[in-house]
Amino acid sequence: MRKEEKIKVGISIGDLNGIGGEIILKTFEDNRVLEFCTPVVFASIKTVSFLKKHFHSAINFHSIQNAEQVTHGKVNVVNVWNDNVNIQFGEEDQEIGAYAIKSLEAATKALKNGNIDILVTAPINKHNIQSERFNFPGHTDYLAKELEGDSLMLMVTNSLKVGLLTDHVPVKDVSSHITKALINSKIETIITALKKDFGVRKPKIAVLGINPHTGDNGVIGEEDDTILRPTLKEIRDKGDLVYGPYAADSFFGSNNYKNFDAIIAAYHDQGLIPFKTLAFGQGVNFTAGLNKVRTSPDHGTAYEIAGKGEADNGSFKEALFTGIQIFNNRHSFENLNANVLKKQTKKI
Repeated sequence: MRKEEKIKVGISIGDLNGIGGEIILKTFEDNRVLEFCTPVVFASIKTVSFLKKHFHSAINFHSIQNAEQVTHGKVNVVNVWNDNVNIQFGEEDQEIGAYAIKSLEAATKALKNGNIDILVTAPINKHNIQSERFNFPGHTDYLAKELEGDSLMLMVTNSLKVGLLTDHVPVKDVSSHITKALINSKIETIITALKKDFGVRKPKIAVLGINPHTGDNGVIGEEDDTILRPTLKEIRDKGDLVYGPYAADSFFGSNNYKNFDAIIAAYHDQGLIPFKTLAFGQGVNFTAGLNKVRTSPDHGTAYEIAGKGEADNGSFKEALFTGIQIFNNRHSFENLNANVLKKQTKKI
């Protein structure tokens, strides 16, 4: 692969008091990674130099003023700010949250402008990022507003993919959010993602029930019978392989999940608890359904070990390579379909 063909991976620095900086350093200390991509970290050379010194890293950074100046073969750092940031590992800090958002906004702008090809986000603290200007629950909601498409949180490994009907919604509000329109939209998004981003020709999807035991014929809630079942039947009647609802309590323990290309959970913890139990440290959070590729590790800021040099960068590295693979899969899918359309046009 020629240097100019390398995928430019934008990286938002995340919460500087967490483990984001450490896992980024550990990932790019391995020079072999530069054979697959060109990293572009959105922070400042002062900040990453502090991190380099603190963690005794031998990594060399290339300082640039904007993402248009990227140099292949180096770890680029876009100077989003010039401040001397007061990093206190393990502390929740509103000012640190503001820097995380500055990094995210700059990286997103570069993604939209085509200066980077994909975005990998280091973990943020959902509380200290809140302000009058930024009031999103997290990355997914912000990117859904900034980018084109219908977003869906999809947790992925090579063998397990779990999507959500609702993500950052209080449990008491989950059932009121789940409508026929939402179910159709999310399933359409996940089917498209499986085909386009993961190369699955005919996806087979399982949907978990909203209520315990999928409502027990209305004894423990009516939503599964009145909304979920009829909607899934309509989707199946159109030819898509979508099955359920399945009782969530036994679905993963029975290994039934292995029979499907993806599972859709009704709400956050119903899907993420089993996913992280089975795949923690190797899982990736992928925002499916958008016109740009964004991934992140499957963990948070880990304040309890921040600054100690103990963080495992495995999930961040998986997020990096998963993002690259999805980007390549999309281009292959688009080229394949473009060629099909050209052939059909010639026949006509």
